[in-house]
Amino acid sequence: GRGDVPGVVVAVVDRDGTLYNGAFGLRRTLGRTPMTTDTIFNMASMTKPITSVAIMMLVDEGKLTLDGEVAKYLPKYKDPLVISNFNDADASYQTRRAKRPITIRHLLTHTSGIGYGFASPMLTKIMQKTGKGELDVPLLFDPGESWAYGASTRVLGHVVEAISGQTIDAFLESRILGPLGMVDTSYLVPPAKYPRVVAVNARGADGKFVERPMPATLPATVQGDGGLYGTASDYGLFLRMLLNGGRLGNTRILSERSAKAVLESHTGNVVVQPQESANQALSRNFPLGAGKDRWGLGLQLAAEKAVNRRSPGSGTWAGIFNTHFFIDPSREVGVIVMMQMLPFYDDGSMKVYAGV
Repeated sequence: GRGDVPGVVVAVVDRDGTLYNGAFGLRRTLGRTPMTTDTIFNMASMTKPITSVAIMMLVDEGKLTLDGEVAKYLPKYKDPLVISNFNDADASYQTRRAKRPITIRHLLTHTSGIGYGFASPMLTKIMQKTGKGELDVPLLFDPGESWAYGASTRVLGHVVEAISGQTIDAFLESRILGPLGMVDTSYLVPPAKYPRVVAVNARGADGKFVERPMPATLPATVQGDGGLYGTASDYGLFLRMLLNGGRLGNTRILSERSAKAVLESHTGNVVVQPQESANQALSRNFPLGAGKDRWGLGLQLAAEKAVNRRSPGSGTWAGIFNTHFFIDPSREVGVIVMMQMLPFYDDGSMKVYAGV
């Protein structure tokens, strides 16, 4: 009720079920529609852990290995180039060949050298100058040698498609979302569910929230690194599957080994680097834990006790509209905090997340 954010849904789960599910504030400020626990959010990058689990299912089936080269499945990534020099004045750059190939593990841990324009002013300038997207510009560093948030998980979506012969939305629906009972999670929201979709608010220059009008139709963005819409309670089912070593009830999604591996560090001495936003209206600088935290297979791993009292070893990630979650294997809980506003890491939203 402090007015830090227009509205929020919080869900807390353990291995056996839901411990808490509450809704506060408004789903749509313009129509004064109250937030409800079945509100549907654009989860954006909270899609990434689900795509990462899809990859681990293929590992379980022996269809790929973590240290296998991505180019084996997607020839485009053979012999990648790395930016060796960048001139800020005119966005010109030199490249050299990368020291090693990009592997599946590099993609799962954001150590591939593939970035995002919004999280890298240098990359933004290169993309503006060349007109190329994140997957068509050279790498920011040699694979495995540093960490940058980027479109690696989009490439993982392409790997899933190449190996399974299914589109990423069909694979996730048939192999993860359907079997787990995540009935309100999809890339395309059916019109009958539109009234449950939350509106996006953006903080204006005066510090007040301005609601963006809801479009008549919601366009679907189908890719491995973003685009899923869903509810907090649906995501709770996904976290419960991980807390239960890869299964929920009688449905096994992952082997115990793979479910455990998701929450183990796979970056060695490489730690999460602070990401400098190229657009402060879209995102503040992020993430918490930079400089210390390492990365699992699709999740950031807390190095020490941090915001929300999450224990060391907890896995966490978020979506750009301030949907957040963490999974704490030592305490066997998962926490989901869903908001829908920009910028990402806005002070008000982080206060709400820290207060949960």
